[in-house]
Amino acid sequence: MNYEKIGFKCGIEIHQQLEGKKLFCNCPSEIRKDKPDFKFERRLRASAGESGNVDIAASHEHKKNKLFIYNGYEDSTCLVEMDEEPPSFVNKNSLKTTLQIAKMLNCRIVDKIQFMRKTVVDGSNTSGFQRTALIGRNGFVEVNGKKIGVSTVCLEEEACQLVKRTKNHDTYNISRLGISLIEIATDPDMKTPEECREVAAKIGMILRSTGTCKRGIGSIRQDVNISIKKGARTEIKGFQDLKSIPKVVDKEIKRQQNLIKKKKKINKEVRKAEPDFTTSFLRPLPGASRMYPETDVPTIIPEMKNFKAIETHDEKITRYKKSYCLNDDFAKLAVKYECKEGINFENHFKKYKDKNFIVELFTSIPKELKKRYGIIIDVKNLAEKVLSKVDTCEISKGVVVELLADYGKTKKLNFGKFKAVSSNKLEEEIKNIVEKNKGVSIGALMGIIMNQFRGNVDGKKVMTLLKKHLK
Repeated sequence: MNYEKIGFKCGIEIHQQLEGKKLFCNCPSEIRKDKPDFKFERRLRASAGESGNVDIAASHEHKKNKLFIYNGYEDSTCLVEMDEEPPSFVNKNSLKTTLQIAKMLNCRIVDKIQFMRKTVVDGSNTSGFQRTALIGRNGFVEVNGKKIGVSTVCLEEEACQLVKRTKNHDTYNISRLGISLIEIATDPDMKTPEECREVAAKIGMILRSTGTCKRGIGSIRQDVNISIKKGARTEIKGFQDLKSIPKVVDKEIKRQQNLIKKKKKINKEVRKAEPDFTTSFLRPLPGASRMYPETDVPTIIPEMKNFKAIETHDEKITRYKKSYCLNDDFAKLAVKYECKEGINFENHFKKYKDKNFIVELFTSIPKELKKRYGIIIDVKNLAEKVLSKVDTCEISKGVVVELLADYGKTKKLNFGKFKAVSSNKLEEEIKNIVEKNKGVSIGALMGIIMNQFRGNVDGKKVMTLLKKHLK
């Protein structure tokens, strides 16, 4: 597809949940899925925004006249989520994280933070509106040497989670309502769907680098805004993963092109990404009429002193490669597991020689133990002892899997059982094996030696000695 010829433009909105307490109350940000403790019902109506007009999307939902049923929990929801009590002071940690991310995206921080009410009457907010505040604007993110504009960074409250939808009523889970949510919106600077995917991946990496974002399915969501010549701006929601973005966007372009050929009107819409990569209508595209000031939350003067720069994951990967001579794969693995498992690789890199083996110990070896022996071991508590023995050559790294498998059965690290073979004994045995197996290939000889010593020798050392005696 010739995207330049069809006038393709694309922007993206990313919504990321934050860890910690909720944005306007002290409830935990735990999304419950068990049986609710109580239920209540509401009907919502659309109200005029600051401009005096009712938003077109809100009016569309209001006309459905649906009943909304909300499931609540005694220990993770409160009167704020039920809209029976005003919001408390804004979560300071969430505000700090949002300010940091806005700076990482090169945004200009606003002078005053004013929370607004964004009219939403589809039942996803018990109050009929979502609280949101502009934190930074006019920033950029660099992807493949190109600057992509970041128009806004906002802090807002997460919506309820849909449980069931019928023609006359919808059921929502309010344990998700009020979780701190960062919204990042880019300018329409992406010229291809693949570029859109790459920008989403880069911003996602920056978000994860803070260490304060939630992980897992549903904790981050992408909405893609597209337009083509003679078409209409369309917002697509519900992407399952980043890989699906190009496919869904291409199908939406073709849908609009078919309507243009048939000379049918194309409306500005919000559409849902379906599993087959097509899109379906959700509602008209909302506008500025849905916004009006939140009077229950005081304005905030952002405090930018004593903010430490956050090293992004990409920057850390580059530093690990340079400082510790890790290859690209091991550097990426180390950073990935640091984020996922909370492992401080750098502490180990500074203490022990074999950096690549350190990464293997925490990443591939536990997987091998599970696959070969069905043993699940948390190596964090054993790492220091194992690495120190490998570092001093008391055991070979080749026996670590067997050592840990033995630990899984006995709950003891039996280093004596897997003690490394002395250099003199190893060379003597290699010499004998070479003499007894004349004409055998070096690969076969290597197999004989490693099998004899059950991996309790260093492979590189064996190969060096083999080459020496074969000469």
